[in-house]
Amino acid sequence: MITKTTFKAGAVQFDVKTGDVRDNLSVALSHLEHLADQGACLGVCPEFFLTGFDNENITRLMPAVKEGIQRLTEFARKRSMAVAGSLPEQEDGQIFNTLYLIDPDGEIRIRYRKLHLFPLTGEHLYYARGDEMVTADTSLGRVGTMICYDLRFPELARRLFLDGAHLFVVSAQWPLARVAHWQALIRARAIENQAWFICCNRTGTDPDGLVFPGSSMIVDPNGSVLAQGDDKPGIIMADIDMDLVDLVRQTIPVGQDRRGDIYG
Repeated sequence: MITKTTFKAGAVQFDVKTGDVRDNLSVALSHLEHLADQGACLGVCPEFFLTGFDNENITRLMPAVKEGIQRLTEFARKRSMAVAGSLPEQEDGQIFNTLYLIDPDGEIRIRYRKLHLFPLTGEHLYYARGDEMVTADTSLGRVGTMICYDLRFPELARRLFLDGAHLFVVSAQWPLARVAHWQALIRARAIENQAWFICCNRTGTDPDGLVFPGSSMIVDPNGSVLAQGDDKPGIIMADIDMDLVDLVRQTIPVGQDRRGDIYG
C-alpha cells in the first residue's frame, strides 16, 4: 500500500433525514463527489449519516444500509478517495454504532464500534457498546477513530496516539447547545496528541427538536483550525501534511516525556 504524506481532506455536513436512507445516501454522495472534484483524498461524513437515530426502526433499515455501504465502496474505488463515517452495524442480534473507513481500493480498512454511548439521548438503550479501540494503516497513514461522545474521553485519544495514530477521524451528531465543547475538545485532543483531526458534524434539526450546528472542523497537530463549517449543509476541505506530525512531536516530545510509569 502506498501511503500519501500530503493530500487534501474534507468533511461533508448535511441535515440527516431520520430513516430516509435513500435520500441521505444521495445527498452524501453528491457532496462527496464535490470533494472528489476538488481533489480530496478523504471525505468524512457525520454520525449515522444514512439513517439518523431512527432507533425503533433501525433493524428494518439494515438491508438498505448494507446497500448503501456497497454504493460507498463503489464510489471510493471509482473516485480514488477514502470515505469515512458512522453507520449502524448488525451482528448477532445487536446493533452497533460503527465508524467505517473505506480506502480508495474499495476495501474497508476500519470498523470501529463506538465505545461510549450517550446516555442523555438513550443511545445505550438501543445499541451495543464496542469493546476495542481501533487504529489501522491506510492509504493516508495510520488512522485512529472516534465517534461523537468519545471526544470527552482523553484516555481513548491518548491510547490511539500511543498506538501510532497520526490522523484522527471523528463522526458526530453533536448538538448546538454544546457546540463550544465540540470546538474546544477537538482542538484539545489535537494539541494533546499532536495529530491531525478531521471531524464531521451534522446540520439541521432531528424529530426530537435537537438542533445541530455543523461546525465540522479540520485541525492540525498544533491545534490550528484550518477549516471550519458553518451551520449550513456543505463541505469543508484543507491540505494535510502528515510530515507535520513528526515535526511537532520532535519539537515538543510529549510521547517521550510522558510518565507512563506513574499514570499508565
